[in-house]
Amino acid sequence: MDQAHDVKRVLKARCRKDQNMSEQEINNIRVAPNFLLLEFECQDGSHQVVLHRDLLERLQALRDALGRPVIINSGYHPAHNDAVGGSPTSYHLRGMAADIRVPGVSPQALAEAARQAGFRGIITYATYIHLDVRP
Repeated sequence: MDQAHDVKRVLKARCRKDQNMSEQEINNIRVAPNFLLLEFECQDGSHQVVLHRDLLERLQALRDALGRPVIINSGYHPAHNDAVGGSPTSYHLRGMAADIRVPGVSPQALAEAARQAGFRGIITYATYIHLDVRP
């Protein structure tokens, strides 16, 4: 089974258990020592989220190496991919990409640290970087 489906299966079980969750509690689930699932959800208000295990593990490794918080600007975003100029084959659509920033670390330095953490897809922008776990 695909790793992203493993995470979905666990979350569906949690949602069935917690039918009375408030809006603030949806996806407020710790999925790694320094990340909550809600950080990766679509920003259209739907709370949709797909998160690939490799992405999460590499982001946690990056955070551990830097010793600083990693801010997720954008994770899973199927609903507004076109609106943000995203590719129809974007890794964001598969839960395999995140746009991040780290306060006090330049995008260039962050990109180098991401390479060392094992990221294969890295695009540097003026204020953030795109990371993905492409095959």
